[in-house]
Amino acid sequence: MSLDTPIEFLKGIGPEKGALLKKELGIGTFEDLLMHIPFRYVDKSSIHRIGDLNEMMPFCQVVGRIDSVKVIGKAGTKRVTAILSDDSGSIELVWFKGIPWVQKFIHPGLEFLVFGKPNEFKGKLNIIHPELETITKEVSLGGKVKMQPVYSTTEKLKAKNLDSKGISRLLATLFEKIGTGIPEVFPAYMLNKFKLMPRGKAFYEVHFPTNMDSQKAAENRLKLEELLFIQLKLLRLHNIRRQEIKGHAFGKVGHYVNTFYKEYLPFELTNAQKRVIKEIRQDMGSGMQMNRLLQGDVGSGKTIVALMAMLIALDNGMEACIMAPTEILATQHFHSISKFTEELGIPLKLLTGSTKKSVRKEIQTGLAQGTLPVVIGTHALLENWVSFPKLGLVVIDEQHRFGVAQRSTMWKKNDIPPHILVMTATPIPRTLAMTLYGDLDVSVIDEMPPGRKDIQTRHVFETKRLEVFGFIRKQIELGRQVYVVYPLIEESETLDYNNLMAGFEAIEREFPRPKYQVSIVHGRMASADKEFEMQRFKKGDTQILVSTTVIEVGVDVPNATVMVIESAEKFGLSQLHQLRGRVGRGGNQSYCILMTGWKLSEDAKIRMETMVRTNNGFEISEVDLNLRGPGDIAGTQQSGVMGLKIASLVTDQRILVAARNIATDILNDDPTLAKPENRVLLERLNQLDVERMNWSVIS
Repeated sequence: MSLDTPIEFLKGIGPEKGALLKKELGIGTFEDLLMHIPFRYVDKSSIHRIGDLNEMMPFCQVVGRIDSVKVIGKAGTKRVTAILSDDSGSIELVWFKGIPWVQKFIHPGLEFLVFGKPNEFKGKLNIIHPELETITKEVSLGGKVKMQPVYSTTEKLKAKNLDSKGISRLLATLFEKIGTGIPEVFPAYMLNKFKLMPRGKAFYEVHFPTNMDSQKAAENRLKLEELLFIQLKLLRLHNIRRQEIKGHAFGKVGHYVNTFYKEYLPFELTNAQKRVIKEIRQDMGSGMQMNRLLQGDVGSGKTIVALMAMLIALDNGMEACIMAPTEILATQHFHSISKFTEELGIPLKLLTGSTKKSVRKEIQTGLAQGTLPVVIGTHALLENWVSFPKLGLVVIDEQHRFGVAQRSTMWKKNDIPPHILVMTATPIPRTLAMTLYGDLDVSVIDEMPPGRKDIQTRHVFETKRLEVFGFIRKQIELGRQVYVVYPLIEESETLDYNNLMAGFEAIEREFPRPKYQVSIVHGRMASADKEFEMQRFKKGDTQILVSTTVIEVGVDVPNATVMVIESAEKFGLSQLHQLRGRVGRGGNQSYCILMTGWKLSEDAKIRMETMVRTNNGFEISEVDLNLRGPGDIAGTQQSGVMGLKIASLVTDQRILVAARNIATDILNDDPTLAKPENRVLLERLNQLDVERMNWSVIS
């Protein structure tokens, strides 16, 4: 019986339930059902004495005799209580639902195996809605009661008797049908070398564990399998690209690079920047297409590295472009790079959604005639009319905001693919980068430019607002500028907009004209108005910029030294770190003030403490990964396609590293998986859904 068999053909399912399982849980085949792993287990292997129970204990199991049963209250508030006792004491059992069944089933004198969570109410212990089993020869104090799996399900499935126990019954039916003879996907040498449980037994033990040790061994085997095939896929793709996909060979470092380096470089490059530029030069000169991820914390100097890579392309007679996810970020790149391209005599244009028709025509003509070597833009660069005759390098900034299809459009604008440099200011933990960008070579700028001072971060409650205003006033008197940022959450956009405007009015009252000037920027404004206000702030015409998170990336005002983040508890760690990076870009001491209410969740407390404790983006990203999970860090475009069914990139980092190492060893020995012993690996790779496995690549 094939594991690809549609689930409707399993006994007890049929077309209606089959369609519902597919819609609600994505279970469409026998294999999908096997992969629907319990999210927790209830250990029913030990029995406690009633007298030993307390309210701090988790779900536990007791055996006792029913002494009395009472029905209390009237219709609507009715409940049933029963007293269960053993030789050590007694406890109250309580039901608010299913009362007719309870009255029929529970009688004084009967003995039951009872499972539930002890609670304390008015000084006495009770168990609400316990699970009950009548004591029989099979279920007794000496009986063997296994761990009970708990499965995720939905209300619609529960209505069809497919609650957690119903799903467990389906799996029992499936194993009766197929046994444990499930096809193995690991070679025999792997099973022996790593002492792995066979696949069929692993699936059985993860659904019907003999004990906790066997369940853990089964789970680890299946997690390793899931992660190993992802790593094999990514590493094989990486190897194929390096060997088979030809790129432009940029063998020359000429006039543009040398002139910029000698005459216009604004500061001495850090050792980290020099190392990364060397890696990029080697890639671009190899004759193979570069696919490199450049990670660097906020303010580490990624833009200068990207500019030098672009100048290498120009020195070799090719064109380059930068694609950014927002107009603000694209405009920021344009302003910062145009300072240098003007000095070097390099034509440069900005293309965004709001670019005027006349400028678009100029860009189209310049590209067609080969007189426009560099374009910076947003998604507008993906439009069909944007045609690069000699595109040699594409720099993609904050790449997790672009979907795979969008990036591939850029990739295919030439017969010979351009070199790709992906940049992110969102530090990504190593284990997550292995899977998100596992097919890319990775460069890290892990050193800040000299003279940068650590930003001092402070967490204050809203009751200290006047104190914060006083601090802002002192900074402005020193000639500095200030950001005040409000959250903008789509679900409550109107409420947040009102909060923003109320905050803006409060700041204008506290900092009145003409002595002070305050700007405001938010998502409802026209692009031209946003740009006008941003430029006023940048020129120093306004001292305070009140904004939503549109300034999260792409705003560079060296004179701004204070970042006040209102309702900081509403932001994730990554976003808080990005916002903090908007200050500290000059030589002056800078500050970040996190304003919150008094009521904070445990996660919010950890976020505030982490921000106050460290400025290290990679350390922050590790905490963020553990708090939020990989999907949120990667961005919404990635979160829906990281469809791991068994493994977790948060809790299974050790297994992920092992999978990466095993995949590397296998492919070093057998790059094409052509050896007979690796045939099962190749067959499984080919069988796996390409779309599901191919979500981290550029093309």
